[in-house]
Amino acid sequence: MDFSEQITLGRTGLQVGRLGISSSYGAPSAAFKEAFDRGCNYWTWGAFIKGRSSEMKAAIKWIIREGRREELVMAMVSYAHNGTLTEYFLKRGLKAAGLDYTDVLILGYFSKPPPRRVIDSALDLKEKGLVRYIGLTSHNRKVFPLLANDDRYDVFHVRYNAAHRGAETETFPFITGADRSGVISFTATSWQQLLKPGKMPRGETAASAPDCYRFVLSHPGVDICMVGAKTLDQMRQNLTVLDTGPMTPDELHRMRRIGDYVYCKR
Repeated sequence: MDFSEQITLGRTGLQVGRLGISSSYGAPSAAFKEAFDRGCNYWTWGAFIKGRSSEMKAAIKWIIREGRREELVMAMVSYAHNGTLTEYFLKRGLKAAGLDYTDVLILGYFSKPPPRRVIDSALDLKEKGLVRYIGLTSHNRKVFPLLANDDRYDVFHVRYNAAHRGAETETFPFITGADRSGVISFTATSWQQLLKPGKMPRGETAASAPDCYRFVLSHPGVDICMVGAKTLDQMRQNLTVLDTGPMTPDELHRMRRIGDYVYCKR
């Protein structure tokens, strides 16, 4: 299959594009609109003020004016680890974006399962209608199998790229079945290490950002790959992934070779 087709995000039932769009890189509103029109409707936005993008906010308000709010899957991220602060910042974020609710509240970053008070606070926000689904983001891949059968968590944000492939054995095999949580991958370029010519094995050209995104999406355990863009041109380059499909064995071998070299160099 090509990557232009929307899929169901785990047990949420939400229909999502294969590329997720982050607010953090400064892209203009036109870039967000173009991505949305291509079906890239899973967007993340930090619940704290400094994590927001005024350009994404403008694009969200355009979506609402166009009567297309139901097409947008908004995921707001909170790092508060405190129920009161999480609710405070979430409400401020929703008000700023002109939203009544967020589709997903992402709790992050947790190196171990969140304490009871945190998940109870998130469930309370769900009861109030401010949140539809609850997710978790972590750099510790081993935390996800511990929560894979906990139906309070609907979405997992997992670090995965060609240089950091531990999720292939430590995470993805444990998140399976028709009622599983949705899986979103982040840091596909390994903080741009996979894009730098000086970081490559001898005789190898650097990977492109679309190469990195295709590598991630080629794994059947991944539903969405998060992407970032600073400009409209960068967003358009990212969107070329939608016109492709999974990598060939040779392409995957090349990306793993680059990833192994980058990992060892780091």
